[in-house]
Amino acid sequence: MLATARLQLQHLPAHLTRDSWPGQLTILEEALSHLDALDAQWRQTRAQLPEGAGPGSDAYVDALDAHHAECWSYLDDWTCHGRVILDIQAAARRAPSRPKPPQLPALTSRRSGHGARGR
Repeated sequence: MLATARLQLQHLPAHLTRDSWPGQLTILEEALSHLDALDAQWRQTRAQLPEGAGPGSDAYVDALDAHHAECWSYLDDWTCHGRVILDIQAAARRAPSRPKPPQLPALTSRRSGHGARGR
């Protein structure tokens, strides 16, 4: 979605865009990158928990709470700026479409005219 929004923004006429959109997309891209890194870190942390420290155990809950605490600010970025993706999509729909290539007339079969045998 982010890549699509970035591409759409590059092709939108200036009168349909807002100056804040490129910066908002950058904030979302950075937040997503941090969330991906935190997810990888969580998987590693979870794998290193003592045996029997599954969901519901104190060790698991404490580790998960710490993980969630690290994620909140990046999720908040998405809450605050995520709407920009929808705004860009809406602007792209309002933008004049590119002209369609001319349609060529359908070709007719050479056999339909002379030389065709009746049945």
